[in-house]
Amino acid sequence: MRSLAAWLVGRLVPAVLIASGVALLAAGLLAWTDPSVIGSAGSPAPSSVAIVSAPPATPLPTLQPIPSVGPASSPSAMPAPSTMPTPSPSPSPRTAVVTRVVVPALRIDLPVVKAPANESFPYCDVAEYLPALSQPGRGGQTFLYAHARDGMFLPILEASQVSDGKAMIGMVVQAYTSDDMVFLYQIADVYRHQDSLDTVFNASGENLWLQTSEGPRAGNPGYTGRVLIVRAEPISSGPADHADAHPVAKPRVCS
Repeated sequence: MRSLAAWLVGRLVPAVLIASGVALLAAGLLAWTDPSVIGSAGSPAPSSVAIVSAPPATPLPTLQPIPSVGPASSPSAMPAPSTMPTPSPSPSPRTAVVTRVVVPALRIDLPVVKAPANESFPYCDVAEYLPALSQPGRGGQTFLYAHARDGMFLPILEASQVSDGKAMIGMVVQAYTSDDMVFLYQIADVYRHQDSLDTVFNASGENLWLQTSEGPRAGNPGYTGRVLIVRAEPISSGPADHADAHPVAKPRVCS
C-alpha cells in the first residue's frame, strides 16, 4: 500500500488546494470487521439552538482502498452520562479541539485524538478527527472516524444494517472539547455505501459527522469497500467537567 504522504500529494492535495484550500483526510479512514449483534435505542432531543451557516466546499475525490484487518478485540462496557449540561453560548473565537465522543444509546464512548502526520492506518481504541475541517461550536463540519470494531464504531455499522439505520435518527451525540465544553448533536441522516466525502464537503451549517467502514465487497476480501457516514445536527452546548472532557486516550496500533 502506498504511504499516506504519497497518496495525499498525488491524489488529494492538488485537488483540494486548487478548489478550496482544504486539506484532505488520511488514507486510513477505512477498516472493517464482521458485525454480529445489532444494538440501538432512542434518545430524547434537547431544545434547539441557532446554527451558524457556512458556505459549501468542493467535493472530494473517491477514497482509496486499504487492506483489511484482523478480528476485533473483546468489547468493554461503556457507561452513558447520566445528565446533560444546561445549554449556554460557547466562547468565541474558539481554538479548542474535540477530545471525546459519546453516543449513549449505542454505548459508544471514545477518546478522540488528532491523526498523526503521515498516518497510513487509523489507531484502534480511539476515534480520530480531521484537523483540516472544523471543530464543535465553530459553525462548520466536524468529522470523526473510527474502526468498525468492538469498543469503537461497530455499533453504528450494526444499527445501519437494520432498516437503513432509521433507529439512529434522533439519537444524541455528545462531543466534548479541550476547553471543558460539551456540544450536543442529534443524528439526522444516515448515508450508507459511500465511496467519497462529497456529502460532507457539500454540507452547509454546522454538523458533526461520524464515519466507519462497511466491510469488503463480495468477492474482494482485500478491499475495504464503501463507508458509512452519519450526520448529526447541533442542538445545545454547555460547560463540562474537566475530567469528562479529558479522557485518557490510549491509541493502539491495530493488529
